[in-house]
Amino acid sequence: MKSSFQDIITQDVPVLVDFYADWCGPCKMLAPILQQVKAELGDDLKIVKIDVDKNQSLAAKYQVRGVPTMILFKQGNQVWRESGVLQAQDLVAIIKNNQ
Repeated sequence: MKSSFQDIITQDVPVLVDFYADWCGPCKMLAPILQQVKAELGDDLKIVKIDVDKNQSLAAKYQVRGVPTMILFKQGNQVWRESGVLQAQDLVAIIKNNQ
């Protein structure tokens, strides 16, 4: 059974959603950065990638106008968002500040 987006973002741990597109250069740069963040935070963070071309209604709902856009959810509430590429240590600090 496939989880709904709402089920995914209302987990006990913060959920970082990466809205991306396959054709987006900066999105490709962000992928290894997100892997570093996940490696550092482990089970304290869930990372979900959403392809805006395949999930246009979801991208529209969250007013994603550019990719990559990252949105951090805590128990279903949006607590932070940023468009563009951030460094791993900056992302880790932001996530820790919002835990």
